[in-house]
Amino acid sequence: MNNNINNKLNLSKSLYTKGLQCEKALWLKKYSPEVLTPPSPQLQAVFKTGNEVGELACDLFPGGKEVPFKGTSFKEKISLTQKWLDEGVQTIYEATFSFDDILVMVDILHQNENGSFEMYEVKSSTWNEGKSIDDIYKLIHDISIQHYVLSNLGYDVSDTFITLLNTDYVRGSKIDLTGLFSSVKVTDEVLELNRSIPKNIERFRETLKDLKNEPKIDIGYHCHNPYECDAQHYCWSEQRQIPEYSVFDIFPFNKNAKSLQLYREGINAIENIPDNFKLSPTQEIKVDIWKYQKSIVNKEAIKDFVDSLRYPIYHFDFETLNPAIPKFEGLSSYEKYPFQYSIHIEHADGTLEHKEFLAEPDKDPREEIARKITEDIPRDSFVMAYNIGFEKSVIKKLANQFPVYSDHLMSLYDNFVDLQTPFKNRDYLTPDMKGKSGLKTILPILVPEMEKAYKDLDMVHEGGEAMDIYKKLADTKDLEMISRYKSALIEYCKLDTLAMVKILQKLKEI
Repeated sequence: MNNNINNKLNLSKSLYTKGLQCEKALWLKKYSPEVLTPPSPQLQAVFKTGNEVGELACDLFPGGKEVPFKGTSFKEKISLTQKWLDEGVQTIYEATFSFDDILVMVDILHQNENGSFEMYEVKSSTWNEGKSIDDIYKLIHDISIQHYVLSNLGYDVSDTFITLLNTDYVRGSKIDLTGLFSSVKVTDEVLELNRSIPKNIERFRETLKDLKNEPKIDIGYHCHNPYECDAQHYCWSEQRQIPEYSVFDIFPFNKNAKSLQLYREGINAIENIPDNFKLSPTQEIKVDIWKYQKSIVNKEAIKDFVDSLRYPIYHFDFETLNPAIPKFEGLSSYEKYPFQYSIHIEHADGTLEHKEFLAEPDKDPREEIARKITEDIPRDSFVMAYNIGFEKSVIKKLANQFPVYSDHLMSLYDNFVDLQTPFKNRDYLTPDMKGKSGLKTILPILVPEMEKAYKDLDMVHEGGEAMDIYKKLADTKDLEMISRYKSALIEYCKLDTLAMVKILQKLKEI
């Protein structure tokens, strides 16, 4: 076998876990990476968060040495790791090893006084007292292949851990790393998984020996489990012509999904679902609307909804952050806190006022935003949001955190009304909605003149981008970019509440 083929048979932790999910995805990664979907901005943000969490977790074992990722080859990484081990370095971050052409990098490798080693795989996933090993089982494969490599190299690995963010921890004035992180011992589970690794590797390499023919593996539950596969668009849309709106959008997707049953019978399009196929009432409505291209407009229910409103209406929208590493006192990992809001005040005669707030990124905005809300929205006012659960939860947290504003904020909490109600209640359904009822779905349908409103915005087109741009505000000193970032954030949030005004106007006309 030539060296090129040998190189293709090399594996890493990520390739091994990809093969566990789908050998076809592994083959595509090796031989046809151009068909894979590049990481989305959201997924790139997840990667960035993982790196930040990983770097901070190293401080659990201070004084160690880190194998540099950039500027070194894998051969040099392995050599440097071995050099430091020979010198007696107790803790190495990104310790790099290779066995049987399987390359692994251990997030934290710590040597005990008796010469045995502990391995820590750091993840930006969460842990709390209510969880069990089953909740994180998919993560154990990552560290099992690392344990396999080190054990076969002769290292005595006494214990393996997955280090996760503890959502039971609430930050004080400073971060307590021992509270923020929970290291869950998974040694027994790793040893059990390691028994199947040799056969898995043999199977993967057998698959990879065929350089020209991709494996004939059908789509199924594995396309989403345990992770969303980056080959899905290729396998589903390009190879099997699964429609953008298909039977997979009608039924919950699990191992025994009815959508998979239909697919195996050659039925992908919703309009081809047999009339005698068993459907729930909700599914039957979705199918009929698409199959017969009909709409449901319950004018009486919509009129009742419109007549229940009282003016002025405060159309309200938050933008929030949920950092993995809590930035301010009183926050837990991934706990949301607001940094911006927009209000469009709609009066009975149709006139509009707009108010807004955007916090400076270098300080805790919560108390100021609580105070500003009470200044901009009078007590007991009628507040409208789209899908109110989110806004109400943020309001309630602010009320609990700042008692001086609690009565006022809770009076608003009790007066929220949800503009999504007519759509969630199926009083307004059209084929164009494709079973969805989010703001960005409804706006172009009811208000076609605003079809491109979000696309035409500068820099910020959805909530994830708003979070990213707000983070960038704190990291730049370029005054021109600061101005552009702020303007982009304000215009995006402003459009959310203006969209609500326009949708409500259309509902009034039905």
